Formats: sequence, structure tokens, C-alpha cells
Amino acid sequence: MSNVKDMIAKRAAEEIKPNSIVNLGIGIPTLVADYLNDDHFDLHTENGLLGVSAVREDDIDPLRVNAGKLPVGEAVGAAYFHSADSFAMIRGGHVDAAILGALQVDSKGRVANWAIPGKDIIGVGGAMDLLVGAKKIIITTRHVSKDGSPKLVGECTYPITSTRIADTIITDLAVFQWNGEKYVLTELMGDASLEEVVNNTTLDFEVGVNVGEG
Repeated sequence: MSNVKDMIAKRAAEEIKPNSIVNLGIGIPTLVADYLNDDHFDLHTENGLLGVSAVREDDIDPLRVNAGKLPVGEAVGAAYFHSADSFAMIRGGHVDAAILGALQVDSKGRVANWAIPGKDIIGVGGAMDLLVGAKKIIITTRHVSKDGSPKLVGECTYPITSTRIADTIITDLAVFQWNGEKYVLTELMGDASLEEVVNNTTLDFEVGVNVGEG
């Protein structure tokens, strides 16, 4: 696949069970919608819409946006509601999966995705609530930062968003699954090698069976 972001998004879509309610974060997560079967999911956005769909150019409504202020469409049967009700859905455990971006994820499974020290921020948004309330957390991110530093680290140096453990991490190099104690490298992405993953990861992980063979 030519675009690594799409490669990550497509793999993330495979983690979604049929008939799930899914919240997509900003960035790579928004691309996941392109790889989901319309008959088997409902997309939720914390600003008050259940039934998000792709938007047609001739049907853009400046008031119909997702949490990242991007125009969205409405699926058949979509429902609108107050953002307070939307957050009640999240906090009440009614969102089956949240797919979020990350600045860092550490060996304890903690996610930092809302602030970089010394830089202006808008706020944490719904990420904190989603990390606590969603039944499954899937992180989609590039494996390293623009400066080449690892994003999967031993311990977060950026402010963490929540102590909730991320269940799955999907990058342009690898897929990691939390096994209850630590992350397990379960697959390599694209043309990535095990050596490349090891050299660009300071997060503590074990290598799954058959990974890197052949």
C-alpha cells in the first residue's frame, strides 16, 4: 500500500468486531472508516453524533463535523444529541472501541496524546474519557517521531492522558497486543524487519511466536 497511514488504518479496521460502536480520534484514526463494512459498525463522535459516515462534496454542512472539526456525513438512522449525552455514553461504557493517535505509549500501557511540554495546546478533548470508558483501546501511530525518536518508550516523558492500558498498538512497523503483563509483538507491518522494530522501540515487549521467521 502506497500510503503508510492507510496501511495502519486498514489494519486497525481488522480489530473491530461486527456491530460495534466505534469512536475515531483525530489523524490516522479518521481513515479507519474507509475500511469498515457499513453494515457492521456505528461511528460515534463525542460532539454529539452516532452514525457518522463519509461526506459527499455536494452535502457538506459546516455545522455537521466530527470532534476534529472535519466535515462528516450522516448514515441512515443517525442520531444527534447533546455533547453531555455523548460523553455519558463514553463514560457509561457504551462505546465498544476507541481508535486513537498517540505521541507516546510506554511499557505500562499508558498513552500520552494530548500535550507536548513547552508547546501551546487546545486541550485534552475526549481522549481522557475514551481511554477510561471505551471497552477496547486501539492506538494507531507512526513508529517514530519526525526527529526519529521512538514513540513506543519505556516510560512516557509527555503528560499521560490516562492510566488505562491500551489494548492494541498498530504502527507502520508492527502490531503489539497487551497480554495482561506486557506487550507482545504479534506481526510485522509492510516490509519491516524484526531488527528494525527492535532498533526503534524502547518499550518493553516480547516477540510473539513465528514473528520475523521466513
